[in-house]
Order: sequence, then structure tokens, then C-alpha cells
Amino acid sequence: MTKKVALITGANKGIGLETARQLAEQDVTVLVGARDEGRGEEAARVLREEGADARFVQIDVTDAASIDRAAAWIDSEYGLLDILVNNAGSATISRERTLPSGTSLEDMRAVYDINVFGLVAVTNAMLPLLRRAPAARIVNVSSEVGSIGSQTSETSPLSGMPPSAQYPSSKAAVDMLTAMYAKELSDTAIKVNAANPGFTATDFNDHRGFRTAAQGAEPSVHLATLPDDGPSGILWGHLWTTEGDGDGGYGRLPW
Repeated sequence: MTKKVALITGANKGIGLETARQLAEQDVTVLVGARDEGRGEEAARVLREEGADARFVQIDVTDAASIDRAAAWIDSEYGLLDILVNNAGSATISRERTLPSGTSLEDMRAVYDINVFGLVAVTNAMLPLLRRAPAARIVNVSSEVGSIGSQTSETSPLSGMPPSAQYPSSKAAVDMLTAMYAKELSDTAIKVNAANPGFTATDFNDHRGFRTAAQGAEPSVHLATLPDDGPSGILWGHLWTTEGDGDGGYGRLPW
């Protein structure tokens, strides 16, 4: 049986690296996508030392030429792609968290360039390869902060948190893109879903989360390895609640 091939963007650290590690543990060939060659090669080397079949792929989701080169390389090396995990993302470029009324449009455009436009660019470039796989999976790493239902529900801790514009709205856009790609591909064996890692401690949030990177990767890995009768077009992952200890396990989140 031929091993499945997975591309994970932003995979040189954090949730992306853990996603690559966990997929490799399921005998998947993992392509460690990263902008920086040195960091990407080092991440792939570490995974190989752990026994993974891992290779580095240089890809910057904001650079069309980089995306095209990555797609061409995957085509020449493997001829198809079984799993695409759109993991690369950013909460802010300026590292300044402000209320919506104080949002920098420059920062917002930069976040959208990575989280939204980059996702579309990578997905569209990889779709021909995904269509060649027997039953490909696309996982868009989203966030509960992009869930309008969670942001406005009294049972969600998010409802009491300070509002911001760029990151939550970009992840809401990711959710809609997930639904639209799933709709377009509904007559194929390709499944498209959005993953919620939960509040995970990584460099992304200065390690303020209460979930580990390994836990944060679990929703992406689950959706990347769905069986043929699995869902498509949903937001699924960690459930954070105001009830009990706050851990609601895993399940479907509202858009």
C-alpha cells in the first residue's frame, strides 16, 4: 500500500510541527512546509531522527512563485497529494493587540494576506494534486475566536473577552472558505474541514494557552485522517466552556 503524502504549511514549529509529527506516526509521509529554509530543514531533520518520513518544502503562503514551486516539486516527487493542512497563520504582524476601533488597516491586510488569501492561493495550487489522490483531505486550521456562535454565547469564555478585529474576522473568513470549498467539492471524495486547536500555548500567543502544542494538533490530525463516511464542511475541535473545568472535550463548533 502506497503511503499517503501530507503537506503542512507553517510546520517548522508549534501546532504545525506537532501535526507533522502525529501524521508521521500514522505512517504518512510529511512535507514540512516553512518559509525559512534553515528552520524548515531543522524541523524535518528532527522528525526524521524520530523515525518519520519527513522532507522540507520551502513555501511562503504570501508568495505566489513559492507556492507554484512547491506544487511543482510535489508533483515531480510524488505525483499527488493526499492531505493538505493549511496551518500557517498570524494573529498580528505589529504584535499590537487593539480594539476594533483602533485596528491598523496595514496590520489587518497583512493578517488577511497570510490567513485568508494565502489559504486560497495554496489550496488552489494544490487542488490538482489533491484530485489525483483516492480520497484527499483538506484541513484549514481555524480558531474558536472566529466562531460567531462562540463569540456571542454565554456558555463560551470568549464572550467575555476583549474584542479585536483582524484575527477573529480572518478566521471567520477561513470558516466560510471551508464551507465553500466543501460545497464545490461535494461530488468528489475530497473532504474539507476547519480545525479548532483550542487555546494552545505556542509562540503564536506568547505561550499563554492552557493546551499543549500536541493537544492543539489533535483536531487537525483527526480531520486529516477521516474515514470515507466522515463529515465535510464543518468546524471541529476543542470545546471551551464556562461550565465545569472548562474542558468540553472535542466536537463540532458553531460557525
